[in-house]
Amino acid sequence: MAEDLEMILSKMTQPDNAVIQQATAQLKQAFKDPAIIPALCAVMSGSQNPQIRQSASVMLRLRVKKHWKKIRPEDRESLKAGVLQVFMQETEHTVQYSLSQLCAVMVKHETPDRWPALLELLNQSTKSSNPHDRQVGLLLLNKVVESNPKPFKPHYSQLLQLFRTVLLDLNNPTALYYCILTLTAITAHTGTEEMNQMRSLIPSLIVALQHLIKADQSQASEAMEVFNELMESEVSIIVPHVADIVRFCLEVSSDITLTDSLRVKALSCVAFLIRLKSKTILKQKLLNPILQCIFPVLCAAPPPGEQDPEDEEDDSGDGTDNDNPKHCAAQIIDTMALHMPPEKLFHQLMPFAQASLTSENPYERKGGLMCLAVLAEGCAEHLRTKMLSSILQTVCRCLSDSNQVVRSASLFALGQFSEHLQPDVSKYCEELMPLLLGYLSSLNQAKVGHVTKAFYALENFMENLGADIEPYLPTLMETMFSTLNNGENLKIKELAVSSIGAIANAAKELLVPYFPPVIESLKSFLTSTTEEMRSLQTQSLDTLSVLARTIGNDVFSPLAAECVQLGINLTETIDDPDLRRCTYTLYSAVSTVSPDCLTPHLTAITTVMLLALKSNEGITAHVEEDKTFVLLDDDDDDDNEVKDEDHFLGDKSEADIHDVSQFTVENAYIDEKEDACNALGEIAFSTGVAFQPFLETSFQQVYGMRDFPHEDVRRAAFGALGQFCRAQRQVWKENPTEANHQALLKLLDLVLPCFVAAVQKEDERQVVMGILETMNNVIKSCKEEAFKNPVHLKAISCVICDVLKKKTVCQGGDNDEADDEDQQAEYDAMLQEFAGEGIPILAASVPAGNFAPYLNDLLPLLMSKTKSTCTVADRSFSVGTIGEILQALVTVAGGQALANKLSNRLLPVLVAGVRDSDPEVRNNSVFGLGCLAQATGPPGITDYPMMLSVFSNMLTKESDLRVIDNLCAALCRMIMSNVGAVPLEQVVPALVARLPLKMDLEENKTVFTCLAMLYTHSPALVVTLMKPIVAASSDVFGNKKVNKETQHTLAALMKEFAQHHSADFQAAVTSLPGEQQAKLSLAMSAS
Repeated sequence: MAEDLEMILSKMTQPDNAVIQQATAQLKQAFKDPAIIPALCAVMSGSQNPQIRQSASVMLRLRVKKHWKKIRPEDRESLKAGVLQVFMQETEHTVQYSLSQLCAVMVKHETPDRWPALLELLNQSTKSSNPHDRQVGLLLLNKVVESNPKPFKPHYSQLLQLFRTVLLDLNNPTALYYCILTLTAITAHTGTEEMNQMRSLIPSLIVALQHLIKADQSQASEAMEVFNELMESEVSIIVPHVADIVRFCLEVSSDITLTDSLRVKALSCVAFLIRLKSKTILKQKLLNPILQCIFPVLCAAPPPGEQDPEDEEDDSGDGTDNDNPKHCAAQIIDTMALHMPPEKLFHQLMPFAQASLTSENPYERKGGLMCLAVLAEGCAEHLRTKMLSSILQTVCRCLSDSNQVVRSASLFALGQFSEHLQPDVSKYCEELMPLLLGYLSSLNQAKVGHVTKAFYALENFMENLGADIEPYLPTLMETMFSTLNNGENLKIKELAVSSIGAIANAAKELLVPYFPPVIESLKSFLTSTTEEMRSLQTQSLDTLSVLARTIGNDVFSPLAAECVQLGINLTETIDDPDLRRCTYTLYSAVSTVSPDCLTPHLTAITTVMLLALKSNEGITAHVEEDKTFVLLDDDDDDDNEVKDEDHFLGDKSEADIHDVSQFTVENAYIDEKEDACNALGEIAFSTGVAFQPFLETSFQQVYGMRDFPHEDVRRAAFGALGQFCRAQRQVWKENPTEANHQALLKLLDLVLPCFVAAVQKEDERQVVMGILETMNNVIKSCKEEAFKNPVHLKAISCVICDVLKKKTVCQGGDNDEADDEDQQAEYDAMLQEFAGEGIPILAASVPAGNFAPYLNDLLPLLMSKTKSTCTVADRSFSVGTIGEILQALVTVAGGQALANKLSNRLLPVLVAGVRDSDPEVRNNSVFGLGCLAQATGPPGITDYPMMLSVFSNMLTKESDLRVIDNLCAALCRMIMSNVGAVPLEQVVPALVARLPLKMDLEENKTVFTCLAMLYTHSPALVVTLMKPIVAASSDVFGNKKVNKETQHTLAALMKEFAQHHSADFQAAVTSLPGEQQAKLSLAMSAS
């Protein structure tokens, strides 16, 4: 049979389809004969043609992989013996490689200990004095261990001793290569017993990689993955060698004679190290060497006649060319910004940035701008408070640079600043808007790449302007309509449609006059069916969603049903993940405007979204497989290999997973899953009872997404779980049956523990921040229902404690790095703020006595952040949170007793805070003192003289308007708590003289509630102050930033004045300007 088989296999190599088809049919027939295994073995060992020997080994591998148990025991044993013999005799590398893969598949079924001959061969060959035998032995070792790392665990110590020897064999690069790949494969499975052995290998590993780079850069690039694996699996192994690894990576990164992929690997390794061990990098003084290496990379000019990928005119902005050294250098600065204390980073980084920005070389100027741009996310607070004016001047100056490369970079920087440095950057509206509009109008529309960058900057800037956009609306809308109606380039039309969405986010109802022509323009894009229009169509859907949320319910409601139908029609006719994603966002937006329009279509809508969550579409498993013979491995009772691979994620065994070299997931499908989660959550909340039939299936599917590989999907899944809880609570409130109540408690019992576990174990800070925010919203919404099960209060309090102590995984919980408490990366501080925001929410949700033991543990952690050595952000956050805790105690059972118990600890902290140099800290401290007075009630009177003295002193000196507003509110809280303890004759006139409130308009509620109370308590005093009170009230009426309840309270007071003190009231009204008189009159008649 072997001769026939060899003949058939030789036909398979012919360049003739008919011959190949005939041979395939013959092979399928041959495979039905049990003698196929020995026959393939014979061909594999005896054929003179290496291609045929390789084909035989591939087919054996496929057969073994799927049908090992069906192979006769005697054939198995002869195969085990034969393959090893053939392997050592084989001289062709491609055949050896194939044979090693065959052995790897056999080990899965047999395990190493049931194949002693394999272990014996590995032992002999890897220690052979013949360099070629060592290479071949290490190839075999690599393949069998790589696909079965766990079964070899008992041999790890022996393997590591072998690696120590091989890594010194510097003249045998192939041996080094396979040795390092095998080390990489076992790293994730090593235990504490192998740690010291692994650690001692690192110096030799670095030297080996240096030699491998000289021999084969491609292999070296692959081998460098060992560092990533070590960092991901057991970072403590490399900690003693961080400096050596960084220096090695910097050496590789700086060498422009090396390939981009190798330099990228080295730079990525540095970024990963900074992410995991930023404190070690700083402590070992490695920041400066890293900056010295990466700035020349960041500022390098491209080869003559070429451009950087992002500067090419056809750059799509999709980041596909981002795997280059320059991009990685920027990423390192981005990582530094996210993981290092700004003070320490900027001290060393800014000299490099400033030198680049003032250079004669345009690419160095571009590098300086890119540096500023990528700092914006991680160091937003530092840039906003200490450098904003100067960096904006720099960027605006570069916007008129003679070189387009520099102008493009300044547009990118402006876009980044606009996104991350809010609200401060919007204060420069009068300078920046004319500049950006002027720049856009001066551009040649044919240069689509550059026009895209200009739109990016403009869009990001104007999106956050709010009502300040009003003066620019006519020009902006004229520009957008002109682009939509006259332009021919679809990409530029898409940019204009996107910009209309940004304008709507800022302008809201101010956009109403432009709404009809905007909808007319969008309609023509929304109904298109052509592929070339798809991108413009999806952008139009996104903008339509923004308009639904911003333009006002009255204006948008008439279109709601049509929008839902449009979405359903599109998803039925066009199979495109981006388009589907946009329809989910549209349904979600419509649900906030007109939930009833969605109700008839919830079955169709949820079906599509749940399918998107279940789907494995867009996920590709890359299997190391020779596809030539896949179809030959066919059996009556088995699907063929190709089908098997299609169902890869369905039900593969763990063994098969090891054949996968990697997964790739197309971004569009990730985005679709993320938006499906977000939409399901919001639609459930908006539609309430109507969503009940879909809640359980939606919950189950979303619950399963909380472990999804991509962080954005995980974050969205947790957000949706929170929305489901809030939706169920709403349903129960509207229909308070026992069944609805039990359903809510059951949901909370599932969701709250999964939030707590994820906060502890999740390794991405952004996801943890999202979970904490969601958990806070759930507790705020469900209040005492969240704590019907008492374990939740303890678990949530403890997890907040863990975050404040930096004990969670994403904070490097079991970290061996010493912590300098007073300085940390802004993102680390932000994470703690999200946790801290939960404390007052807990305090407001349960009786004070239940929460007191946990508050006792949490307060010292907050108070430690009030020290003068802490950052402004930390000081502001801690005193602000203390104030909110006291405010929460005002309304809960036992709150007064607890507030009085805490008073002696908190009063000194808050009094120190009102003397802080930073206005935000002073503001929050004043708020806290007012809440302390309110929470302690009558027993707090003893502290009044001191508090009044502090406030009196502040009133004469304070210049910050927000602090003055809060001083007024704090005095009002004191008056309302203990009116007899305040010298009203002195305090009230001083308070009224500071009205109306200028910045903190929410406190109008406190102030006017107090004045209404005073009118009943001391009417004579209030009447003497009627004129300034009436004047202040005219500023409040009709102000959208003041809630209706406050306006009603005020209107009632004005009516009292008019009824009982008509002459004084009339005189006060007459002294007002006409417009304010009209507002006052309207408000009084309306209430």
